[in-house]
Amino acid sequence: MHAQIHTIAFRGIETIAVTVQIHIANGLPAMAIVGLADKAVAESRERVRAALASIGLALPPKRIAVNLAPADVLKEGAHFDLPIALGLMVAMGVVPRDAVENALVLGELALDGAIQPVSGVLPAALAAVAAGRDLICPYDCGSEAAWADGVSIIAPPSLTGLLNHIHGRQVLHPPTPKMAPARQNMPDLADLKGQDTARRVLEIAAAGGHHLLMVGPPGAGKSMLASRLAGLLPPLSPAEALEVTMLHSVAGNLAEGGLIRNRPFREPHHSASMAALVGGGLRAKPGEISLANHGVLFLDELAEFSRVVLDSLRQPLETGSVVVARANHHVTYPARFQLVAAMNPCRCGYLGDPARACSRAPACGQNYQAKISGPMMDRFDLIIEVPEISAGTLLKEASGESSQIVATRVAAARQFGARRNQGVMRANAQIGIDQLDQQIIMDDAAQDLLRTAMDQANLSARAYHKIMRVSRTIADLAGDDRVGRAALAEALAYRAMPLLA
Repeated sequence: MHAQIHTIAFRGIETIAVTVQIHIANGLPAMAIVGLADKAVAESRERVRAALASIGLALPPKRIAVNLAPADVLKEGAHFDLPIALGLMVAMGVVPRDAVENALVLGELALDGAIQPVSGVLPAALAAVAAGRDLICPYDCGSEAAWADGVSIIAPPSLTGLLNHIHGRQVLHPPTPKMAPARQNMPDLADLKGQDTARRVLEIAAAGGHHLLMVGPPGAGKSMLASRLAGLLPPLSPAEALEVTMLHSVAGNLAEGGLIRNRPFREPHHSASMAALVGGGLRAKPGEISLANHGVLFLDELAEFSRVVLDSLRQPLETGSVVVARANHHVTYPARFQLVAAMNPCRCGYLGDPARACSRAPACGQNYQAKISGPMMDRFDLIIEVPEISAGTLLKEASGESSQIVATRVAAARQFGARRNQGVMRANAQIGIDQLDQQIIMDDAAQDLLRTAMDQANLSARAYHKIMRVSRTIADLAGDDRVGRAALAEALAYRAMPLLA
């Protein structure tokens, strides 16, 4: 008795077609799963046996071989349970062969026959569309899979429900696409007191997608500012929302299913390992930089991160992707995120404050800030000082603009920039080097100022390009087609490291 069921294996957000081949023959009763299966797949034997028993089916007392082809591709995860169980039912004659021969199947089985949700259903649905197949997936994942246009989906809650649907005793209605719940009560800029310069820089960072570093004493409001950046950014485009959802689906973070519509905001602790930040681990899962794709990655207490971990961000910041290398395969994840970081000027946090004079200044500040390598520091487009807030400011009522007002200006600046790209919305931080001369036109006074600044400050070529992009964003906020001297001077002011410049 033979049967085969189509499913997939994951390599990052990419999928690999896998065929579950079932062979039942005479011999000592046993069930073997072959085909480079990991521990979770090998344990499918007991889950499948118990799930079938719960619906009144017993495996035949024969030798059962389950082959996951191609055999040289590593199979990881519990989503192979359902295809194995379905293949066994086809081989046993319980399910008609033609009912499932053109379906892509994935799902984890509970011991009582319930079909549990699994990660990666959205990439699986897209793979089913590409292969021209139907999709059978867990009920809880149906709304996620429904975002793949052009696929027929069966999302049963249990093996019993699936069998009843196949035999016509019950009709399972196709799932409908669902949006992930929007974040409620997002932090608002209106709650902040003071910090006018930091507010301005936050607006520039949001309008151009620029990387931002804030340096200041404890309690100055750096974390509060960073947490409000996501509320200033424009909503995800459909393509961006799909990519973000796929990444979180592979990572197993879609607890309620549905398309993600808010830009991600990730804030890992400074004790995070390299695998947690850039991706890796046993199953080469996406890291924080990929989960922040098309969103914000906030690194608080930047100097407390391991230097090796921080330097691992240098390449993804330039390319917008990260390659997680393993002995048997390489996985590439998107990682186009906006980096926002905050740090104290020194270990005690009060360097330059005459009221809290430090006996080790300025060496303590130099040593502390030197924990961040020069090339990593060069990746920041905007570097500003966030000073301590005075008692008088704290006692006053907050009178600053709300996030909604600032977000409107940010959206207008991005729309202004889209006119240069034939209507394509793209952050200025992503302007390629080959497009700088066409996108950024400076007047003569601005060119003279930039030439002088380059000569006097010994800026790198990367810093030169970043200054040009930031000045373009400042001009967009003002509605200017050309970059003037004032916009360039403001961009230059945000490049110096505070207190030690």
